[in-house]
Amino acid sequence: MKTTTFKRLTLSAAAVLTLTFAGQSLAAAASFDDLNATPAKDKIVQLQQQGVLHGVSDTKFLPDAPVTAAQGIQMFVNAFDLNIDLLRFFKAPLATDYYANANNDAWYADALIIAANNDIGLPSDLDPGKKWTREEFTHQLILTIEKHSNLPMIKIMPVVIADNAEFTSGYDGSIQRALVLGIASLDSSGKFHPARGITRAEAAEMIYNALEYITAHPAPAGLTGE
Repeated sequence: MKTTTFKRLTLSAAAVLTLTFAGQSLAAAASFDDLNATPAKDKIVQLQQQGVLHGVSDTKFLPDAPVTAAQGIQMFVNAFDLNIDLLRFFKAPLATDYYANANNDAWYADALIIAANNDIGLPSDLDPGKKWTREEFTHQLILTIEKHSNLPMIKIMPVVIADNAEFTSGYDGSIQRALVLGIASLDSSGKFHPARGITRAEAAEMIYNALEYITAHPAPAGLTGE
């Protein structure tokens, strides 16, 4: 059987940036005017200027709005340059080939296909519309950067977390690594608030911190490719 290349989905990160975020047409040229009370304002602006983040309009970012699984995945695809440029398909892949709860006509469909083919540890029963908690976003972020950024091996001294008993089983390791690497942080009382919904501003700040860490700690020579 002759192998055919599926053209529509051989998307680089640059092409992915033209997709929609949160189901709306997005623009990155104008400055956001709703970040003045947001501590992570400068980080969000830098990510916007780099093309990693977009707002829900030319001037609105909605920093306090929740992040759905689909939105978080789109962030990962953009930030870490995930693509399927080198893959060939016998048939056009669909989001539902990988995630039964996906909608093949939704704005996020291409991002889910790209994420699935880059093996970032997403569950097959993923609900794209589910609002991610702080622990869910952090766990998936750490899986993504460890899979695709070849982080140097470091000895981790566990951080004391006041509410660690509230973690979902299997997420504590990812959260510990995120804290040690400076990607995530605790509040003034030493709590992580794992079950609280993550906001767009919080997610953006973690993405920024992750990219900063990766830049400052390149993988050893010979470990930069997969």
